Amino acid sequence: MSEPSGPSGRGTEPDTSAPSKPTPSRSHDVTPGPSRARAHARRGGPQPPSGPWQRSGPPPPTAARLRTTEPAAVRGATLGSALVTAVLSASLLGDGLGTNLLIVAVPAALAAFFAARAAGRRLRPWTAVWAVGGLALLAVPALRDAGWPTFLAVVSAVALGSLALHGGRNWMGVLLGSAGLFSSLAGGTAWGWRGVRGRMEGSRKRWGAALRTTAVAAVLLIVFGTLFASADAAFADVLSGLIPDVSLGDSPWRLFLFTLGLVGSLAAAYTAAAPVRWDGLALPPGKARGRLEWALPLIALNLLFAVFIAVQLTVLLGGYDKVMAETHLSHAEYARQGFWQLLWATLLTLLVIGIALRLAPRGRDGDRTLVRSVLGALCLLTLVVVASALRRMDLYVDTYGLTRLRISVSAVELWLGVVLVLIVVLGALRPRLLPRAVAASAAAAVLAFGLVSPDGLIAEQNVQRYRDGHAIDIDYLRDLSADAVLALDTLPEPLRSCALRDIERSLRSSDTPWHAMSLGEERAREILRERGTRDPEGSCAAVRVSVEERGNGDRGHEDGRYVPNELNDTSGPHIPSDVGDPNDPR
Repeated sequence: MSEPSGPSGRGTEPDTSAPSKPTPSRSHDVTPGPSRARAHARRGGPQPPSGPWQRSGPPPPTAARLRTTEPAAVRGATLGSALVTAVLSASLLGDGLGTNLLIVAVPAALAAFFAARAAGRRLRPWTAVWAVGGLALLAVPALRDAGWPTFLAVVSAVALGSLALHGGRNWMGVLLGSAGLFSSLAGGTAWGWRGVRGRMEGSRKRWGAALRTTAVAAVLLIVFGTLFASADAAFADVLSGLIPDVSLGDSPWRLFLFTLGLVGSLAAAYTAAAPVRWDGLALPPGKARGRLEWALPLIALNLLFAVFIAVQLTVLLGGYDKVMAETHLSHAEYARQGFWQLLWATLLTLLVIGIALRLAPRGRDGDRTLVRSVLGALCLLTLVVVASALRRMDLYVDTYGLTRLRISVSAVELWLGVVLVLIVVLGALRPRLLPRAVAASAAAAVLAFGLVSPDGLIAEQNVQRYRDGHAIDIDYLRDLSADAVLALDTLPEPLRSCALRDIERSLRSSDTPWHAMSLGEERAREILRERGTRDPEGSCAAVRVSVEERGNGDRGHEDGRYVPNELNDTSGPHIPSDVGDPNDPR
């Protein structure tokens, strides 16, 4: 068999035995015939359509074009792990989120592991980092009762799991790889169905034996389990705690969770066997600008940042009273007015840095030094702006107390500062590591935010402010989660019962099983079981009346323990709480 000809046409010798044919004129050569198409293909060029009415099909989807290989037939270990994931998802996740997320994640991770091993993929260091980070994030629902850090942790865990399966080095690979798991939902389901159908066609006897064995085992467990449960109350209690409470009313919800677990685990296994290389969608570098055109605007921006920082240093070093007198603002108003602007300034600075890197000059040796000098100075100045914004929020929290919004935006501002530090350090040493380092820092920030228990910090800070002589907003604290019970339990009566009454009612009305209960909820139940709340209806009403009177500028007290302060009195040691700041969104 002769080799196909290359561009030079030396692969085969020309056939001189065929009679020569007249060559048609160029004006009639509109649609090449089959012989010309085959000759054109042999020369290595694209094949023309066979007829004037034939159209080329639609281009394949992006995920299909970037998927390097198609996975082999799904193996039994992968199918078994996916089925276990589906059963656990339907049995455990319907009662809430807690330790059950980690339990469900284990067989799903095993399904991906078995598929990756069958495809010959090796575990790489960054893959291990993403996988371990994703499992660590799932520990947040097991430890904290608050829903908002739990939501952030679960979303981040799914993103890290997807990134572990796909990989990614550049910005497009990291961004799209963190959400690329959803592109494998349909393909993973079809892949799993083909595997099941092929196994059923080739081994019906074994499937029948497995089904009969499972049915016999289930009957034996049900019969003898019922007998033992009726014979011993302690065993019945243990058995009821181990078996999930499943009713017919929530069957559609359980079926949805079963489908979600099965499809999700198959998608993870399918991605592990044949990942999509999102790095292939890397953006091309922008058109480089001249040194003066590129650097002059950034130098002007650096000078503006320097002037702003000089003013901030002047204020912090002793000019506070003068600035307050000239602006006619209180300390809290001055802090609130500037924090949001500085937060937006930080975000826009990161956008400016990204655009500047695309347009940076890169033709001569001195260009790299210029880019590092100008952008490095901008990052360092922006870090001072971040510190100023955090200082303003600290002043505002000292005046009005800590809330969920304030702790959230402070955490975001702090993470932006970490990103700036990574840009400065890795931009000079290892620029290729920057996308993955930023993603890792975001996951670490979400994990730290959940582990520190934001609701507990909010309650602890507000309780400490009350001890220092400031007012306390009980109506806000009573809406916190069970994570706040440990700090609110230290309040004196009747404030303690007013703050814990709604949380206690919520815990009593919910019969949460062990696998859906967090450590924070379990600890709150123990505290309220040992020392429950009183019936403080009248006292809580008096507290609310006192707060309203404080809004009108009056003073009141309750047994010498709780002394609301005047709304506009910010000169003395007593500073108003959140209720005294109607312009602040919570």
